Amino acid sequence: MSEKIKNPQSKIKNFLSLSQINSDQLRLILDKVFELHGRQCDLLAGKTLAMIFEKPSLRTRVSFEQAMYELGGQAIVIRQDEVGLGKREAISDVARVLGGMVHGIAARVFDHNVLVQLAEFSGIPVINMLCDDEHPAQALADVMTLMQEFSPDHHDLACRKLAWIGDGNNVARSLAQISKLLGMKMMLASPAGYELTDAAQWGATQVRDPKQAVADADAVVTDTFVSMGQEAEKAKRLEAFRGYQVNDELLAAAPKHAVVLHCLPAYRGVEITDSVMDGPRSRVFREAHNRLHAQKGLLAVLLS
Repeated sequence: MSEKIKNPQSKIKNFLSLSQINSDQLRLILDKVFELHGRQCDLLAGKTLAMIFEKPSLRTRVSFEQAMYELGGQAIVIRQDEVGLGKREAISDVARVLGGMVHGIAARVFDHNVLVQLAEFSGIPVINMLCDDEHPAQALADVMTLMQEFSPDHHDLACRKLAWIGDGNNVARSLAQISKLLGMKMMLASPAGYELTDAAQWGATQVRDPKQAVADADAVVTDTFVSMGQEAEKAKRLEAFRGYQVNDELLAAAPKHAVVLHCLPAYRGVEITDSVMDGPRSRVFREAHNRLHAQKGLLAVLLS
């Protein structure tokens, strides 16, 4: 992973990890997110984004592709069976080819190092659309949703608290990173062996009891207990995560104003119940729609 950008005013060349940008740069992106919210323009007219998918996608593909369209540009979708990234062709060669044909690369991959190599050899902006370690594009949409909920005028989340219930996965890591940048508190409730191992690095607290985590939370956040690539562990994981479901009983332990987020896809009746996901405190589908708006702001900053 490349060195963290230290100059607050320096251009954001890539968006591989929220650990590589500072709070001023994050604010620059979020300001652009809200500036472009609901607007179409020709800011990226003539620009093309190559989108590489090793993993399947719904929200990620639609949000980035539609975002390019609404900014006047276009996107080309490239599946792994078409490019054979790292198998049929070296990652460095793919990067060099795309670097001379398009204006940016967005990739949804397993290994974070693939993104690092794409950035190193392409010479054009590279965006992490998800890897096994992090999901920074999702975190942008999540904090946008919370800003709409709690600070619509000033977009300030300082001292707000997130309660993460479940696996200390890539989404949890990106939320911990963005929470630190925005001055939010974050507490994660996970069973033994499934903690976010670097939680303390991002100022987050790790506990076992979900009710302890949600006790003074402004937002309760969860994700699937079995992510892509973990299907062989399904039975073991579902047993380990008993008691970590986001349901009405757990929400009763949270403040009345607390809202619920889930990055989707959701396995209803497993990590979250229908009554919560479809209930009045759910912001799950606003969060999903905000993927589009968050990605527009991000693309505008990187490619304009």
